[in-house]
Amino acid sequence: MKKRCISNEHLETTGFSYTLSLINGKYKMTILYTLMEFGVVRFNEMKKYIGEISYKTLSSTLKELESDQLINRKEYPQIPPKVEYSLTERGKSLIPILDGMCEWGDKHRI
Repeated sequence: MKKRCISNEHLETTGFSYTLSLINGKYKMTILYTLMEFGVVRFNEMKKYIGEISYKTLSSTLKELESDQLINRKEYPQIPPKVEYSLTERGKSLIPILDGMCEWGDKHRI
């Protein structure tokens, strides 16, 4: 087995880097966690649950997660508008990672 040398490697070509590119951002993991815990969540419910996030930031972050096919956005044609968010199958595949983070946090919380 050939030993790898860091000078020949590039972080951006790793699976770690790709995963991080999808979930990196101040609120992305929080939104994914919220959808993992509660299933289907409406925009204002998520805003209230997260708290400190602005409407603009929540909206743009949800759009990014939808674009990356991690969440579904379902809009109902009614007044007032009703929009629900949920994890896609691709997003659900992150659940073991999110669960692991929760377990680690519960175990190592100071």
